[in-house]
Amino acid sequence: MKRREILAHAGRLGQAALLLGPAQLVWGASIVSVRVWPATEYTRVTIESDQPLQARHFLTEDPQRLVVDIDGLELSPALRELVGKVKPDDPYIAGVRVGQNQPRVVRLVIDLKQPVNPQQFALAPVAAYQNRLVFDLYPLQAQDPLLALVKDKLQAEREAAQTMDDALGEFIHRMDRPLAATEASHPPSPPIAAATPPKPGLTPAPAPAPRPTAAQRDRINRLIVVAIDPGHGGEDPGAIGPSGLREKDVVLQIAMALRDRLNDRPNMRAMLTRDADFFVPLQERVAKARRVQADLFVSVHADAFFTPQARGASVFALSDRGASSAAARWMAQRENAADVVGGVNANTKDAQVLRAMLDMSTTAQIKDSLRLGKEVLSRIGTVGKLHKGEVEQAGFAVLKAPDIPSILVETAFISNPEEESRLKDPGYQLKLVEALYTGIDRYFAKNPPLARNRQV
Repeated sequence: MKRREILAHAGRLGQAALLLGPAQLVWGASIVSVRVWPATEYTRVTIESDQPLQARHFLTEDPQRLVVDIDGLELSPALRELVGKVKPDDPYIAGVRVGQNQPRVVRLVIDLKQPVNPQQFALAPVAAYQNRLVFDLYPLQAQDPLLALVKDKLQAEREAAQTMDDALGEFIHRMDRPLAATEASHPPSPPIAAATPPKPGLTPAPAPAPRPTAAQRDRINRLIVVAIDPGHGGEDPGAIGPSGLREKDVVLQIAMALRDRLNDRPNMRAMLTRDADFFVPLQERVAKARRVQADLFVSVHADAFFTPQARGASVFALSDRGASSAAARWMAQRENAADVVGGVNANTKDAQVLRAMLDMSTTAQIKDSLRLGKEVLSRIGTVGKLHKGEVEQAGFAVLKAPDIPSILVETAFISNPEEESRLKDPGYQLKLVEALYTGIDRYFAKNPPLARNRQV
């Protein structure tokens, strides 16, 4: 084609472009998926698209609503699916309406059940996800999901103290009973020889019952708190097995069963960092455990590897000197990436302060974590195959509580078809739970917890 013909052709294309206009030339982003993750702590709304989305939002009162305008978008069936994603038991969202507010502007109207503090942020493509626009709806008055546990703990301690006081009072009352009352109920045998009557005023008083020391009372009152951390959740499914079993689902089942098993003990309470399918940032999982002064932190996972041949359970503790093996280092890097996949809001205030505080892990914490890990590993070995016969160490972010012995348990390789099948089995799950419980119980039998600060 000659130069003159090329220029003429280009001119005709330019005229066509002017006739079409920008609305026909640029179709904007396409919606890939919409998701809603309801939970007591907060509800997350995620809009995934093939291009980054620009949005702005505002709140209305009477009625309470969150209004979101998304630019450069046409209403589509995929976006309308958001209406049916809202569950009746969502604590924050009553319903969603979607409409074309203006040309190239889609409006979402989210009817609220209570006032919220919305947080909007965008996430770049990562793992299986494309661009994500995220809205986290937090309650206006922050609710502490652990408040009930703290109240229950304090109530149990008060009841234990009252029981001790009642038993002590009854013992003293029995010791103070007159001798005649005892003789009336148990008449003595006839004397062989006349006894010399005691002199008036010289009858010996019964010895006072010994009162328990403060340390003994703490040992009686002491309620042990175990933080159980089901890995992943919400936007982060974790590893996925050959048949589609998701790590986040199976570890939640195991964690909830372990919580119930531990709560059967009168002197023990278990706290879950998540009790439903929602995302919790790694550092927030540790912060939750510290809020209730947990005595232990146990993070539950189900491993995956490049090949399906890998198998066996593992237990990890924190390391301050590098990973104990290349595999442990790879595992820590994979687990530490959960925040990126799950979608952590980098703009959250105090995030840097929290990270710095949780980096102050102590040698004593690591030593206690290794003791706990050995007990748990020895019990898990009675249920199934171990990947390694010793506790491994690496820089897991979720194990960095400076004052709480912490371990991460990889219950099995979910990428192994045989082990995935076992993880599906409720009977096998209960065996794992019993192994975890026994390991925790054996650790406390050898390492009694210290008296806790009463000011919770």
